[in-house]
Amino acid sequence: MSRVNFNRNEDDLHLAVAGFIRSKYPKAEFNVDMSGFKLPPKLANKAKNLRSRRAWPDLFMPEPRKGYHGLYVELKIEGTQLKRKNGNWSTSHIAEQAEMLNLLSMRGYKAVFAVGIDEAMRIINQYLT
Repeated sequence: MSRVNFNRNEDDLHLAVAGFIRSKYPKAEFNVDMSGFKLPPKLANKAKNLRSRRAWPDLFMPEPRKGYHGLYVELKIEGTQLKRKNGNWSTSHIAEQAEMLNLLSMRGYKAVFAVGIDEAMRIINQYLT
């Protein structure tokens, strides 16, 4: 996979992760949530109304492995700080995403943050192999 600067925005990161999965695990099923993309306001509102709540993770792989029902990954661009030095989440949005990841974990899914393409690929590789 050619190295591209994924620090610009999450859209590029989402596309890169989807390309990685497609090339390395062609039989694996996955979905990248479009709500993280910059959508026109009318379409963003429709997408919002198609979910039970905010903060759904960006990537879902309905691939049962290692005692989990599937894998959820909240993708963040390289350099994103998830927590402050005091241990609190760095933003209220990240705290809301962490709450959703915790909820999914309690329901039997592996649900984690991945900061950058390298961490995302490592998590996917570890989960699927």
